[in-house]
Amino acid sequence: MRRFIFILFLFLALDSFAQEVLVRLPVQPCDAPASIQAAPLYGKKILLFGDSYVKNAGCPVQETWHYKLAEKYNMEYHNWGANGNCIAYEWYTEKFGEPMYLRYTTLPDMEADYVVVIGGHNDAVLMHRYGEGTEFFCSKLDTLCAGLREKYPSAKICFVTPWNVPQPMYKETAQAMQEVCGRYGIPVFDATKNSGIWVRYKGFRRLYFQGEDDTAHLNAAGHDLFLPRIEPFLLAL
Repeated sequence: MRRFIFILFLFLALDSFAQEVLVRLPVQPCDAPASIQAAPLYGKKILLFGDSYVKNAGCPVQETWHYKLAEKYNMEYHNWGANGNCIAYEWYTEKFGEPMYLRYTTLPDMEADYVVVIGGHNDAVLMHRYGEGTEFFCSKLDTLCAGLREKYPSAKICFVTPWNVPQPMYKETAQAMQEVCGRYGIPVFDATKNSGIWVRYKGFRRLYFQGEDDTAHLNAAGHDLFLPRIEPFLLAL
């Protein structure tokens, strides 16, 4: 049986927001097929940054599509997910910590090969709650994109939008992400259109989400379902 190594770090920010960082180290020697070893992802360093789509809410990170991707390609994997995190909004009352446009400065100074940012779900909730459009969101997303380009100049950076949640502001959030990221030549995987995740159907959520009333968090089967959709996107970066 193949053995995998992971390390768990705990960082405590000044606002008492606990940040757990899971790191998976590549296994040597690796018995992956030649086709896997020849793939552009193989043996590379990948950093996941985002909200509960990264942290995986109430389930282990090891069940996520991105951790399984790292296992498949024997990657060095860094998970900087934070449940409840936003790209733009400071959701401190719920103790979800600094938004990503500020939090990116705490990411490790490393020669990452891939930086994958997943967010926007909680921003859509707050834009609807506050009755706002996407202007503020776009301004902070612009800051995040510029900061990541500066921090990781040699990395292949991409963003992943929220699912197609049948509530206000999700489609607008995905459109805004494509527009702003496009200014920096950063590819965006539009999960509102291309994910194969059908959030609006309770029967689907019962099978593939962490609860039938959950509209954000995939279970292990859901992550397995989504991985083949996004894997070609990442291989083509």
